[in-house]
Amino acid sequence: MGDVERVPQRRRGDWTFLSNHAHVLVCIDRDPTIRTRDIAAAVGITERATQAIVSDLVDAGYLTRRRDGRRNVYTVIVDVPFRHPIESNHAVGDLLAMLDEPSRVLGAEKK
Repeated sequence: MGDVERVPQRRRGDWTFLSNHAHVLVCIDRDPTIRTRDIAAAVGITERATQAIVSDLVDAGYLTRRRDGRRNVYTVIVDVPFRHPIESNHAVGDLLAMLDEPSRVLGAEKK
């Protein structure tokens, strides 16, 4: 499963700042050949929900998908802006960069 770890099931009423769409995108950004079952396990959703989210992201232009043998290989299109007007002045790559290297983006040093 690469760098992606399985997320325990959340209790009802728990929430996170990022949507499942963002979680799926982060998984794919970290491993472009990740299987949908591995994404589902990492995010804590069904494989069917993962497939629907991947299709949403492809249809919206955030991802491309190509077949390489039996696997899909994804490419994240980092310069596509967020959909909501509140964050539309930022590209999806901004979020991915922050999540991969938060100290670099926030200007703090890693300790």
